[in-house]
Amino acid sequence: MAADLREILETTKVIALVGYSANPGRPSNMVARFLQAKGYRVIPVNPGLAGQEALGEVVRASLADIPPEIPVDMVDIFRASEHVPEVVDAALAHLPALRVIWMQLGVIHEAAAEKARAAGKTVVMDRCPKIEYARLIG
Repeated sequence: MAADLREILETTKVIALVGYSANPGRPSNMVARFLQAKGYRVIPVNPGLAGQEALGEVVRASLADIPPEIPVDMVDIFRASEHVPEVVDAALAHLPALRVIWMQLGVIHEAAAEKARAAGKTVVMDRCPKIEYARLIG
């Protein structure tokens, strides 16, 4: 698993972070800033902040609002587990470059994960890319 996670982190370039918070004390904000500092392009997704600017990007209301010319390879989900199916469905429908669905710590949805895997996507559940980056890459 560690080799798989390292490969994901080393090859990913653009991350759509679903559930982004503008509050610097919230985990989604801290993770987004960390990932951006490590060279990833992070597209914040939050319908309540849509149209605002964060991380030098326009906050998108949904994955469907990310322009097709932005090649999102990974979706990082900061939503409760019950919201994962709708996020996965939107990701599969609107992000042609998508390779990875990543669910944050405590976020697990087996049926949605299986749907993503059946569509050829890699799925990571119940892990944080910030923690895994620090552990595997430094």
